[in-house]
Amino acid sequence: MFWYCSEGRNGNQAAGQSSTRGVARLAALFFFTRATFYPFAPIESFLGQTFKVTSQEATKLSLAFSGSPLTSAEDCRKLSEDVQNAILAVATVYYWLPKGQGTTLRKMVRDATTEVVEGMIQLTETILNAPLESLSQEQLISTGGVWEACEQVSSLPRDNQAAVASALAACLGVVKDALEEMENALAEGQDPYSDIMEDEELGFRGNRDTYWSEADRKLLSSCMGLMKASKACLKKVLGVVKAYGKADSPEQIAQLDDLADIANEISPSVDELALSMYPPVNELAVRLNAAKLASVLKKVLEITKTSHVCPPSEEGWVQFLTDAVDHNMNKIKNFTQGQL
Repeated sequence: MFWYCSEGRNGNQAAGQSSTRGVARLAALFFFTRATFYPFAPIESFLGQTFKVTSQEATKLSLAFSGSPLTSAEDCRKLSEDVQNAILAVATVYYWLPKGQGTTLRKMVRDATTEVVEGMIQLTETILNAPLESLSQEQLISTGGVWEACEQVSSLPRDNQAAVASALAACLGVVKDALEEMENALAEGQDPYSDIMEDEELGFRGNRDTYWSEADRKLLSSCMGLMKASKACLKKVLGVVKAYGKADSPEQIAQLDDLADIANEISPSVDELALSMYPPVNELAVRLNAAKLASVLKKVLEITKTSHVCPPSEEGWVQFLTDAVDHNMNKIKNFTQGQL
């Protein structure tokens, strides 16, 4: 970046290639340097401040190249060092966080760190490619992107219990949307594609492959029961994680991670089942996708029951949902027994 400042934005081709290589090296440095020279402290004590400094450095970098006069070589050198130190501090937040604090928490911190680093790289590249002595719309957008990424850090969970609760809430939201979409499709009548206009080339859509038969609807009723059980499962598990979840010991942290890992499989399994429910219905595909979802749900319930988040007073709903999953899956098997 120092070389670029002294030459200007629109140097010769070799200059541009050198700048691009510099950005690439800077990006590699961001990701692979283990910056252990920063003082260790609890993550909540310096997490917000670290990203706040990075946001400020993005502002300084953008303003330095928003008009005339050109930034001096010495100022550019100092600016480059400040930006690099800020990004290394951001990377340190992730590298410092011990794996023993929980993989779910580490993933969220990693994702936040990556978003900030990528945003700063994009800002640097935008400045390199912008016209001389001008503040482009792209530069404004890139600067705002870094601000937003840094601001989002304030909402990061501070321990693995909060991280797992956040992950479960996100899964629950996706499952709710999928369930609502399918409920609306079934309530609209015989044709779930009624909102699709007729195509002049393909012709009229009106054939049985776009409609649910009565037999289809009987099968789908049990599938909907399984999807509703998925929503109820996530809602109840989220509730006990919030109420009883702890991250005070390695065993508790590991149990929460196991729960988050298997719960993350619910949403894609629900989506796969929902997609197979649209006409023309392939009963075998529906049965296989339903079986996969049922297996995931029972695993979630099993892990929940044997973990510290489920005291004896909560075991009743675990058994109830297990029975509900089995009931709906058995009905699906009966409807599709001729497919095997």
